[in-house]
Amino acid sequence: MQVYPTSPAIHLALAGAGVVLVGVVTRQVALVAWGGGIVFALALARASALASVQRIRSAGFEMLWTASHRVVSVTRGAEIELEAEVRNRDTRAARYVHLRPVHSSPLQVRIEPDTGEVPAGGRLRVSVWVSAPRVGRHAVHGLALEVQGSPGLFEVPLTFANPFGVEVLPRPFGTMLLTARGGRSRMGAEQGRPGPLAGDGMELRELREHQPGDPFKRIAWRATAKRGKLLVRDFDRDERDIVWIVVDASVELWAGPPGYAPLDLGIDEVSSVAKRHLARGDRVGLAIVGGRLRGLLEPGRGAKHAHDIALALALVTGTYDSDRSELEERDVALRVMEHLRPLDGRLAPSDRLDLDRLAFRAEAAMQRAPFHGLTPDGPTPRERVLRRYLASFGIESPPRSDPERQRTDEAMIRLLERLAKRKPRPSIVHIWSPAPDRPRPELLHAIAGLRRASARVHWIAARAEQAIQVGNGRVAGIVNDAVILRSRAARERGERALSSMGVKVERVRRWGAHGERHVMAALTTSESGAISQRISTPPPPKAPDE
Repeated sequence: MQVYPTSPAIHLALAGAGVVLVGVVTRQVALVAWGGGIVFALALARASALASVQRIRSAGFEMLWTASHRVVSVTRGAEIELEAEVRNRDTRAARYVHLRPVHSSPLQVRIEPDTGEVPAGGRLRVSVWVSAPRVGRHAVHGLALEVQGSPGLFEVPLTFANPFGVEVLPRPFGTMLLTARGGRSRMGAEQGRPGPLAGDGMELRELREHQPGDPFKRIAWRATAKRGKLLVRDFDRDERDIVWIVVDASVELWAGPPGYAPLDLGIDEVSSVAKRHLARGDRVGLAIVGGRLRGLLEPGRGAKHAHDIALALALVTGTYDSDRSELEERDVALRVMEHLRPLDGRLAPSDRLDLDRLAFRAEAAMQRAPFHGLTPDGPTPRERVLRRYLASFGIESPPRSDPERQRTDEAMIRLLERLAKRKPRPSIVHIWSPAPDRPRPELLHAIAGLRRASARVHWIAARAEQAIQVGNGRVAGIVNDAVILRSRAARERGERALSSMGVKVERVRRWGAHGERHVMAALTTSESGAISQRISTPPPPKAPDE
């Protein structure tokens, strides 16, 4: 247990040492005894503080969350209040200073009150205000405070390891996901007109007489036998749109301050597009592309499917995989060790050198994690366990600094070629990605294939201006303006190139309160409808040693 002196204790120690030094130089026994008495009194005060804090801990000094659940879902930028209780079962009151949260770096957390006293045998209610500018799964790992021992000259830091998960979803889905709609089923009424047109479908339209050209598989044999004439089944074809949204999730698009990186704003943009199509009753599918196809969500509709899209945008775009994270296995192990130490009292300092033992301890401790179900990719099973520990507890993993633009472009071209051949064929394809300054011939061919399949291609160009951080000084301001102008000119050249290819460039209108900009989609589409399915992530390529 660490014990730290306060400012008065440091001043007294310096004063005592100075008096002792003066007494030695002047050979005054009284001064030496006086200064030594001050130092001895400080030593007694330190021992008293350590004993009082140990007594409080042994009697029962703990922190508990008042909520019954361990995870809360919020939208990006929203602020929520969590309530915690600090309980003291000792017969003496515990004074504390500098109460602070231990949390993931993307979260913004403040505590009220940050100083106070926990009464003897009582409890103190603490309000924890949390907001997150970036989607994903984060956590408030616990609270840390400095308890002042009697007589208040020394402080002992204590950490309460009690993780609470915060699942941050895209902002446009807030009203759809966090409020009840349509009673228990959470289904909203469909807008638009379902197309009762004859064609291939699931709903029976009518039985009619056989006409030349009707396929024999539609013949209704029982009805034909009863009525004595050849009858065929005619089905309804749904007229609503089948929409695919393709998201470019390259790691370099996470560059910038949290909340203003291109991918931060892009997730809100594609969420607005998806929300508008779902509100019209269209079937919406989602594909997330990085250095490879990272996730594929089949077209669907409804509130459940909206939640699947929001969760995919928050999780699949993350940087926990070894090919997207800046952390190597040793760096991941150090973060796991730092977080696991308060949770597992049997963890020894030497375990950070034995990664197999550390992975075993981490896998056992994941039962206390607020999040489950996400298994990041790694070259070895041990590294996958350690990375899963980070994801389960919401511990941040920084994006890799190496760009993957070339591999992303190749993966996107392969995906667009697949979409052009899918059944049922897409009617609208939205692509969110930086506008290509000089489109590759393969990309032109893939877009032409979509247009031949009667699909309208819309491109939402990623914007990087808000991610550019302004430095201090006149020269930094000039450089910042030059970088912004260069980025804007490159985007406009790419948009003109896309328009010449017959691609409609979408300009998503942004507005916000308090000077913060967020996304409002203004699109015009047709209608469609279908079944919601869960997200499917293609398996990553196996490592050579596996």
